[in-house]
Amino acid sequence: MKLFKDARDYQITWLCLFLSVGIFFRDWTLQIQGIFLTILTCVLTQIILSSGSKFTTLKTNFITINNQKSQELFINSLDFSGVKSALITGLGLSLLLRSNSLNILMLASFLAIASKFIFNYHQKHFFNPANFGIIVTIFLTKSAWVSPGQWGSDWWYLLLFTSTGAMVLNKVGRWETSAVFLSVYASLEATYNYYLGWNFDVLTHQLMSGSLLVFAFFMLTDPRSIPNAKNSRIIWAIVIGFLSFILKEFFYINSGIFLALFIISPLTILFDLIWKENRFRWQKLNPI
Repeated sequence: MKLFKDARDYQITWLCLFLSVGIFFRDWTLQIQGIFLTILTCVLTQIILSSGSKFTTLKTNFITINNQKSQELFINSLDFSGVKSALITGLGLSLLLRSNSLNILMLASFLAIASKFIFNYHQKHFFNPANFGIIVTIFLTKSAWVSPGQWGSDWWYLLLFTSTGAMVLNKVGRWETSAVFLSVYASLEATYNYYLGWNFDVLTHQLMSGSLLVFAFFMLTDPRSIPNAKNSRIIWAIVIGFLSFILKEFFYINSGIFLALFIISPLTILFDLIWKENRFRWQKLNPI
């Protein structure tokens, strides 16, 4: 089997790298058990919910689980096809979401994966799972948060996130989404900083945030939840860029980029109806 045939293999590799960098080189209060439970909850939730159509078989196998044949049937009835995507969601949550409660992290993980099965149109989910888990948990519990400054703003982070993000975007073909969003958001921030009379260092500190770059390259470009057509993705990215700026600068919401994506995500349905295009598949593109 050819390594890195699936674009998700790149995402998993780089997200693991980012998480390792955060643990060993940044002053994070990350708990290993929290990371483990977050990823485990995502993967188990994915397997259970995606195997729901085989519930009758599962129930029968649970009853007769004592013999070897039933165990084999039980394992074969489970759907592991979405495990890579669930792992990406778990890694994304571990990178961005913070809470002092392990239960809240597990809740965010469950909600993230469950959103794919609840909020979908024509078998396409329109919320980014990690983004959904982050925003809903923050507003439901008031005990979870995203720390925009957790990565700092060193130049080598910019190089790391940009280069790895470019490799993933080259595979999924969604580079224009990140480029348009960052261009709009950066232009608005630069104009606002000039209006306020702040120096250039303030702007570079804002735009070199690791959380912003992870969001732009790995969350905003999720090919399974964003609009299918290139034209709609460009408009979509512009709207999110404007809304992110407004939420951050005028409503003082530090996690404005994540909230903006959450608010705009349902518009994916409208964009796909207006601009019809092939739907993304991880292995290949199939007709709608």
